[in-house]
Amino acid sequence: MPELIFPGPEGRLEGRYHPQPGKPDAPLAIVLHPHPQFGGTMNNRVVYNLHYAFHKMGFTVMRFNFRGVGRSQGEFDQGIGELSDAASALDYLQAMNPNSKHCWVAGFSFGAWIGMQLLMRRPEITGFISVAPPANMYDFSFLAPCPSSGLIVNGTADRVAPPKDTHTLVGKLREQKGITITHEEIEGADHFFRDDEAHMKPMINLVQGYVRRRLTESTR
Repeated sequence: MPELIFPGPEGRLEGRYHPQPGKPDAPLAIVLHPHPQFGGTMNNRVVYNLHYAFHKMGFTVMRFNFRGVGRSQGEFDQGIGELSDAASALDYLQAMNPNSKHCWVAGFSFGAWIGMQLLMRRPEITGFISVAPPANMYDFSFLAPCPSSGLIVNGTADRVAPPKDTHTLVGKLREQKGITITHEEIEGADHFFRDDEAHMKPMINLVQGYVRRRLTESTR
């Protein structure tokens, strides 16, 4: 997979880019990693698996390191700068793929929070995947209204982002008209979906099933 260095708001950002050969109009997906100050990088297992899941479904995919992580320049900025990084990454991905008509954003944990903020800025985003969104730590009330339909997935044994907070978030989003929020839980999974067979694979299967279903529909 080609390594990528592209311009961000605070200097260069490091990414991985996986195009669909011979398909200039392939849909796009960007995958956002967990909290930089708690070891989150673009090579996190959940992020890596999401990246390949989208590629297998025919997407041109990009994941990248937020500022201050790996070879990305800058330093942690409490989510404000990281949102700008994500917007720059999406700009870069779209500039390389001007014929693409669909764009998705997927994020894990802190990356899910950033991804859902990106939704609010970018009306062209068709759908979102939020894995283990930390609704207990971050305010998601900016999603008013939430501009596109999406999937929220969490584990029932998540102690980092407790399920009750995720349920509250889902309940609030489902009050909004014109979009559909799908919510799935992986029984026994912790925040990191550590068990490949019992937790990671079922989560990725859910994501792929959801995205494939959405790709056959024309609605937002």
